[in-house]
Amino acid sequence: MKALLKYGGLLLALGASACVDVEDQPSKVHDFRVLGISLEKPELMAPTCERTPEALDVLAAEVTYRALLVDPAGEGRPIHYTLWACADTEDSRCSDEANRVMLAEGTATAGELSLAIRPGAATVGEDSLLLERVQETDPYKGLGGIRMPLVLHAVAGDEEVYAQKLMVFWCPVVEGMTENVQPVIPGVLLDDAPWAEDALPELSGKGPFVVTSEDVSALEETYVVPGLRLDAVTLTEAWEISWHATFGEFSPQVTGGADLGGQKGKHRTEWEPPEDATEAREVTFWAVVRDGRGGSSWVSRRARWSP
Repeated sequence: MKALLKYGGLLLALGASACVDVEDQPSKVHDFRVLGISLEKPELMAPTCERTPEALDVLAAEVTYRALLVDPAGEGRPIHYTLWACADTEDSRCSDEANRVMLAEGTATAGELSLAIRPGAATVGEDSLLLERVQETDPYKGLGGIRMPLVLHAVAGDEEVYAQKLMVFWCPVVEGMTENVQPVIPGVLLDDAPWAEDALPELSGKGPFVVTSEDVSALEETYVVPGLRLDAVTLTEAWEISWHATFGEFSPQVTGGADLGGQKGKHRTEWEPPEDATEAREVTFWAVVRDGRGGSSWVSRRARWSP
């Protein structure tokens, strides 16, 4: 029976990327951008590594694609989007017409774009599965899972963004492998006080104002991946959170993660308004969490700042 996945090589990192001016601070959200991309499920795992109808059905399942579109100066203008799936992870714009499939297109406004897609069922050429093309172009033949690039092209006025997310397809290569669970920030604190989603706290002065995530250590999964010799390797997630605001800036802009010794960083950051700010305003904040395995989600908060 033909193998569904082949293995060998190196486990690669998973994530999302977007085109942003190199002079921008990522935490300063003043123009049109995609702050985060999420898939539910973050990965699909077949019950077997053999090419069976049951395995193909699992890999062809519907998933929900979500993109956080932020356009603070757009005043509700339309955002035109196209979502592509392609075969080459190096093709950041899915420009190879022979190896790409359009999954969705339409018009939206700023906020969360949500689409139901079946990337594992996409076909190219004469009914060839795009998933197979992805595997063929992968020099490591799927040791880190088959990673299919999903590329969102979004245009708002004269601004455009290409944002890539890697959809992960697995099968149980070694004992103990399970599907990734989406990381979710359990709550946010502002100056050590709970910061509810529907709250609008009053902030005054230059700050800094301390923002932290509630403890996520119990939510960081221990998981199993295949090693270079196809042995079981056990790892533990170290979530990273990127912080963004429509006014002022965060320092540090990314919290968490782990150093080379495995020591995890704390999810504590400070927000400050611009030094020359003189007018009160409402500020929107976002925290985008990534688990380092392709899982991602976000929360948003608001506050009223005055000098």
